[in-house]
Amino acid sequence: MGRHGQVQAPETGTGHGHGHGHGHVPAAPAGRRVRVLLAALLVPCAIASVAGVLLLFPFHGAPSAPGLKTQFVHAQVKVVAAADCAQSATPAAQDAKGCLALSLIMNDGPRAGKGIVSLVPAGPGSPRYAVGDRVVLSYAGGDPADPSSYTVSDFERSTSLWVLAVLFAAAVILLGRWRGLAALVALGVSFVVLLAFVLPAILDGRNPLAVAVVGSCLIMFAVLYLSHGVSARTSTAVLGTLVSLGLIGVLGAVFTSATRLTGLDDDALQLIAALGPRAAIDPRGLLLAGFLIGALGVLDDVTVTQTSAVWELRAANPRLGAGALFAAAMRIGRDHVSSAVNTLVLAYAGAALPLMLAFTLVDRGIGETIGTQTVATEVVRTLVGSIGLVASVPITTGVAALVAIREEPASAAS
Repeated sequence: MGRHGQVQAPETGTGHGHGHGHGHVPAAPAGRRVRVLLAALLVPCAIASVAGVLLLFPFHGAPSAPGLKTQFVHAQVKVVAAADCAQSATPAAQDAKGCLALSLIMNDGPRAGKGIVSLVPAGPGSPRYAVGDRVVLSYAGGDPADPSSYTVSDFERSTSLWVLAVLFAAAVILLGRWRGLAALVALGVSFVVLLAFVLPAILDGRNPLAVAVVGSCLIMFAVLYLSHGVSARTSTAVLGTLVSLGLIGVLGAVFTSATRLTGLDDDALQLIAALGPRAAIDPRGLLLAGFLIGALGVLDDVTVTQTSAVWELRAANPRLGAGALFAAAMRIGRDHVSSAVNTLVLAYAGAALPLMLAFTLVDRGIGETIGTQTVATEVVRTLVGSIGLVASVPITTGVAALVAIREEPASAAS
């Protein structure tokens, strides 16, 4: 009888307090049937992801790009002075209404430590240079001593970016501690997957959508399990993310075809031109790949939040059944998804702000503006991603509710 009382303790007032605090420690182990079911659903997906990498990985290396054979040289501005544009060797500077002569000291490259003078356009729409600025020069070959062999292409920003990255890492670790460190490791894995697999495979002519599906699954498994640990809770979030990604892929394929989106924007055309006549990239597939990878980060946020909400509600009131858990967590999910969709739309709008400003200057109706290739691409990207985001809430919440009520009580597990 006393033993029976110990098992029932979590349902008493004292047990309720224990259950509430339990939401802040690793989840109680799930029942054996739940673990077997989750493994049966997710292990084949993980194996398929690894097999996909082996099939799609370009083991011979990514192809070269004849149109991008440019060496970059770092330099520092020593003197800035007005100059005659007619003396410039570049057409852009010759056509400008005013020019600046930049006296530069090269920090590396074929003439490290030597100085050159480079003419750049001045006036509206041109960068402003000052003494001490660090810049990047494009060197396409030719005579290293000839100033016309170099073109000022951009400012050098690596130092500032590294400082910002260190501040970001420090903030994440300060707040998240070991969990924050794990999240940074997962972020690093995401970059490795993108840089070592996704980009080389697409450049090698593999189907961009297939590469994006495999790469997204790898990122999903790595990020969620590294950040949140191996548990039924994390597996539920993985399952919800996986189903939602599949929905986004299907909807993206249907509506890019229905709206006749080609994927041939300026960036894609520049890439194809750089790869030369042997370019084997499918622009529409590249567009769909962007849909999936772009939506993955927001999906992770929503699915993890929903599973955490279900487990916290279950810990606070162990008497809740699957239906009650689902209803309570969906109230949280509706608030979350409304803000997440707004975030997604505003993120795309912010990225396309110059384009939106340009279209406001053109005398075209709203229907014609939305129907243009560039705007329609962003509309389809936003709406398809938002539909997948909305669908992920009930999917993940339903699975989480069914799994959470079948977890073994903490007292029995111990």
